[in-house]
Parts: sequence; C-alpha cells; structure tokens
Amino acid sequence: MLFTDRTDAGRRLAEALLHTRGERPVVLGLPRGGVPVAYEVARALGAPLDVIVVRKLGVPYHRELGFGAIGEGGVRVITDDIVRRSGVGASDIVSVEHAEEEELARQARRFRGDRARVPLGGRTVIVVDDGIATGATAAAACQVARAQGAARVVLAVPTAPPDAVARLREQADEVVCLSTPHAFRAVGEWYEDFSQTPDEDVVALLARSTAAPLGGPPGGAEAGPTEELELDAGGVSLTGDLTLPRGAEAVVVFAHGSGSSRHSPRNRSVAGFLNRAGLGTLLLDLLTPAEAADRANVFDIETLAGRLTDVARRLRLREPLPVGYFGASTGAAAALRAAASPGTGVGAVVSRGGRPDLAGPRLADVRAPVLLIVGGRDTTVLDLNRRARAALRCENRLDVVPGATHLFEEPGALDTVAGLARDWFVDHMTSG
Repeated sequence: MLFTDRTDAGRRLAEALLHTRGERPVVLGLPRGGVPVAYEVARALGAPLDVIVVRKLGVPYHRELGFGAIGEGGVRVITDDIVRRSGVGASDIVSVEHAEEEELARQARRFRGDRARVPLGGRTVIVVDDGIATGATAAAACQVARAQGAARVVLAVPTAPPDAVARLREQADEVVCLSTPHAFRAVGEWYEDFSQTPDEDVVALLARSTAAPLGGPPGGAEAGPTEELELDAGGVSLTGDLTLPRGAEAVVVFAHGSGSSRHSPRNRSVAGFLNRAGLGTLLLDLLTPAEAADRANVFDIETLAGRLTDVARRLRLREPLPVGYFGASTGAAAALRAAASPGTGVGAVVSRGGRPDLAGPRLADVRAPVLLIVGGRDTTVLDLNRRARAALRCENRLDVVPGATHLFEEPGALDTVAGLARDWFVDHMTSG
C-alpha cells in the first residue's frame, strides 16, 4: 500500500480506528513525523491530540540496544533482563538517564510550549507514528503511555514490517497497521512524499488542535467539506484544496513559499481561522512536483503570479465570490505581483513573513488593501517589508508580531497571524 503523504496516511488510518470512537480516546503522536498522521486521526475521532515525548535509554557501548525508556512526568521503564545481559552498571544507568532527561525536557518544551500534557489516567490511548522500522521507539512509547496511567493502549501506524508488528503486540493491547509488506526496507519507500517534518510543523499542528475542538468546525461558521480541485493555469494542471463554509462571502487563495506545499500545517491553521469566520479558502500548489524540485522555479515570481491570476479567474467562474490572496515567503511576492495586474479585481492581500521586495517595481501598481505581517525577531525580512511598504500606493498596514521569528513557531504567534489575517479579509471583503 502506497501513501501520498502523511496527511493521506492519517486519513486512511483514521478509518481503521473508527471502532475506538466510543472509547473517547486520547491520540498521541510520536515526533516528528507521527504528529501529522496523528492529527488526522484525532480530527476524525473527535479526540484530543498531544505529543508523546519518549527517550530510549541505550546501552552505552551499543546505543541501538535499549535497556529502557523515560517519559514526561518522571516515568521510567527499565528492562531488567537487558540490563543484566548487557552488563550495564548502576552508574551507567544514571549517566544515560541524566543525558536523556535533558533532551526529553528540551523536546517537550519545544513542541508543547507551556501547555500542560493531556492527562491519560484511565483513558484509551492511541499511539500514532508514520511507520515502524525496528519498533523500539514505538514500544517505548506504549510502555510510557501505560506508565502514565493509560487503561488501554492502541498502537496505530500506516506501515511496518510483519515481524515488528508481531513483537509490538506484546507492548500494546491492540495494534492497527494498514500495510505489512514482507519486502520492507524503510518507511519512506511506502510514501510518495516522505519529506522531513520540521519542528515548527509539529508545533503548529498541536497548537491548532488545542485552539479548536477536533471532530468538527469550532464555533463560527460551518466549515463544510474540503474538495480537491484540478485547475488549469496557462496549460498546467495545478492541484488545490477548496473549503467553502455555508454562506461564504469571499474566498482566499493561499500561495505558499519555498520548501512548502498546500499541506503546510501553518497555512492550514490560518485557513481554519478564516473558515470559522465564514471565508472560503483555496490552498494551492503553484508548481507541479517536478517543477518544485528545481529551486529556481520557486523564485520565478512572474510565472507564479501569472498562474495565481489564472486560478483566481477560474475560481470566480466556478464560485462568483470576491477573491483575496494570502501569501507566505516567496508566495507573498507572487500574490502582490498578481494583485498588480490590471483588471484582476483582488479584494485584499495578506503577506505572512513575505518577500514583497521580490515583486519589484510592480508594488506601486497594487490597488488592493495590503496587510504585511512580520515577526519582530525576523529582522532581515522586517527591513525588507518596511522598504516594500514605502513603495506601495494602496491602503496598507505593517503589523509586527513581538518575539516571533520567521515561521511564527513560538506559542501563540501563529494564532496572532491568523487573527490579523481574518480581520483584514473580513473588513475588506465581506459585509462584516
């Protein structure tokens, strides 16, 4: 079984876990790649999502051989048999534990910030990863979850070798694995896209699941289903995800930056805020996968802007609603360049950590209201935005998010971005 990416794997895995919904489970994702999969599972089950941070305790002269594991809350699991057979002494155990405790605390702070762990006492816990190779980390996570009070532990993964699944049935009450190929060499070979999950994506997904109840649209408008579209732009077929809340008054097209895609948790988090405010969203890949492999294409602002303009035109034919642009990084330059084209009728533009300078002299031709959002610690980009703002001849504003860096990965920073964007689009493109 081949998965498109971790989002696809999570949605398919969720279908195989629907029988647990009545148990009111807690879903725990293993960082980093397990969290995007776990997010989709938690959303489908209407369950709380958290990250499970564990550190394997490795034998000093053979780190791959684990003699135990530690988890948050002072949880410590030691396999006495391995300690005895490997000759690990008491001083070795203390030394290894001390080193791993520091890394455990660092990761927990990094991913969760100052939020408290979701309590597991007496609950069914679903431990999720994006796949299993040896199973050592998954086994440790199951042990730690049980030690933290879980009444029942379910291990759920998209793919794993058959022998690993057999071993893990001894650690979990139930193992759900969609694919157990015998010719298993690595987890990544069973994904079309197995790109690394950055820390900031883990942070964004956890923050998004905390900010809004999963299992349904939180507050405000009814989000409605998401439809995958194929849109022609200059003879090239582009893929986008369209979400239209009931009674939507406008649609915002997202143009992501270099190294990202329409699956970006950051953009999806912002899109969720807009959906709950009654705004439609179209998350779009302006380059085909083959084109995106050539980094030079990411900076071809003229081509990206032309495609964005074509997509907006086709979108209006399909949904006769005002269209706005939300651009990040180089995508912000494409959005501004597209808004500068005559007759586009763009209602508003928001740039998140954008490179408006790459739109060049066409900034002066933009007529739509423009909001520039930059992190206070993103000093180089902040300076570029200040210069670009001086070149704009339309209604515009520069908002600086204090303490935020380029990706707005700090706790609460992305929510601030989403709120600013929502208010800008609502004020300029709807009846309010």
